[in-house]
Amino acid sequence: MYFDMGKNIWNEAKDYIWITIGLLLYTFGWTVFLLPYHIVTGGVTGLSAIIFYATRIPISYSYFTINLILLLVALKILGLKFMIKTIYAISVLSLLLAFAQWLMTGPDGKMHLVLGEGQQFMSLVIGCMITGTSLAIVFLHNGSTGGTDIIAACVNKYKNISLGRVLIAVDFVIIGSCLFIPRFGDMLSRVHMTVFGLCTMVIENYMLDYVFNARRESVQFMIFSRKYQEIANAIGTELEHGVTILDGHGWYTGQPIKVLCILAKKNESQYIFRLIKMIDPQAFVSQSAVIGVYGEGFDPIKVSVPKKKEK
Repeated sequence: MYFDMGKNIWNEAKDYIWITIGLLLYTFGWTVFLLPYHIVTGGVTGLSAIIFYATRIPISYSYFTINLILLLVALKILGLKFMIKTIYAISVLSLLLAFAQWLMTGPDGKMHLVLGEGQQFMSLVIGCMITGTSLAIVFLHNGSTGGTDIIAACVNKYKNISLGRVLIAVDFVIIGSCLFIPRFGDMLSRVHMTVFGLCTMVIENYMLDYVFNARRESVQFMIFSRKYQEIANAIGTELEHGVTILDGHGWYTGQPIKVLCILAKKNESQYIFRLIKMIDPQAFVSQSAVIGVYGEGFDPIKVSVPKKKEK
């Protein structure tokens, strides 16, 4: 019991450590590459950036205020347990953005252009690659940066609309608002800013999906070996993996054969190959990528079940 409690505490602490690392990376990408070049993106951070470009109000102030309002609205709908890590992320990110923006601002009130003048697109690509990666780190450890995630979660609870659709719709509204702010220059300049904003959505979401799915990617092994029992025992004890033994029949030899079927995380592949080679170097092994693996030890099955069916 005490061991399980200690393990749960360590897992929670590990989540907070990784969430903090993700927030540090996000702050670096935003304040070094995106904010100095007046690049707009989606979410509350993007809305706060628009407010900063138009009014010079520090991004941390508007980011914290908007998220605080959203949290108060969502607290009753989503519950405190869901919101704890979000509250932590919003608080830490607000402080980090305030410090980083102060650090990047020169005595003349202008932010330092790390890549130099006229490097908006290169800065956009680098910045969004960093922020997309950082968001994936936060999401992989059960965290959230709040903002439009809260709006999407609230809408999804009552309406049959996917989180992705809600997020895209909100981001389009935020980025599209640049077209109607005269302070951003003539219409051509505003169109230019809006197009750049749409590019940030594409690059950031691509990086988020790439990192998120790479971490969760699974593979399937089909192992043909006369020493199947030894291999199954080794994988079952060393990796604590379940192994399914299938009955096969060789067409050429006409002899029955046992086939081991194993589902594992991609980063475990090398260790499994090593175990197989140590036991039976002559084994025939097939490895294939799978789209998704759901159940105990892998991803949970996230579909709603009608109450009548559930009973």
